[in-house]
Amino acid sequence: MNDFDVPEGIDVLRVFCGPDGRHGNALGVVRDGREYPDDESRQALARKLGFGETVFVDDPERGTVDIRTPELRLPFAGHPLVGAAWLLDLEVLEMPVGDVVTRQDGEFTWIAARPEWAPPRTLERYASVAEVEALTGPPPGEGRLYVWAWEDEAAGRVRARAFQRGHDECGDSRSGGAGVCAGGVESKTVDEGKDEDEATGAAAMLLSAELGRALNITQGRGSQILTAPAPDGMVEIGGRVLLAVAS
Repeated sequence: MNDFDVPEGIDVLRVFCGPDGRHGNALGVVRDGREYPDDESRQALARKLGFGETVFVDDPERGTVDIRTPELRLPFAGHPLVGAAWLLDLEVLEMPVGDVVTRQDGEFTWIAARPEWAPPRTLERYASVAEVEALTGPPPGEGRLYVWAWEDEAAGRVRARAFQRGHDECGDSRSGGAGVCAGGVESKTVDEGKDEDEATGAAAMLLSAELGRALNITQGRGSQILTAPAPDGMVEIGGRVLLAVAS
């Protein structure tokens, strides 16, 4: 159902779109989470939709949302929260990890989060943009990998791509959200076995925190992610959100 053939009551967004409005990650949003009241029904719908993540809105006034991959629940994820912030137009979203502060700035929607909320990922710098773009798949190794190169260091412009190498026991998600498997192990799930993520908010947040500066990241085929570290240790993640299918 990734061609956006979705049931009534579900919006489909594209998050972290490029300046031309293309690309970004698809996100399903169930506006009334009460229609799927239990864990089993939510996971069944998430599997049926087939998106990397689906958001269930449990309280549209307080901003309480529940993020699901086709296999598990996530306490935090980048592009689903940016998408939910855009759709609900609230100042705060309530998540298991803590409150996520949001804001609108022209065509960009922002969330503020703590880097430690993101699952660990290897950040690997390449010498040139050409080397990043020449990759035909993930380099050898295991685990989550974010490869990047400066496009314009003075301006904070980065070219990046995100990969999942190998498979862990609990899987791996495509949008950078941490999940919890049995025993409390962080995990993610690959959408239909794909090993490259088009737009990864959590990885962008980690890179921005490591470099200690604001970034303008072009990821995947042309998605755009903006970041801005805050004095309190939070990092803002921003991007364009477009409505692909309205419920």
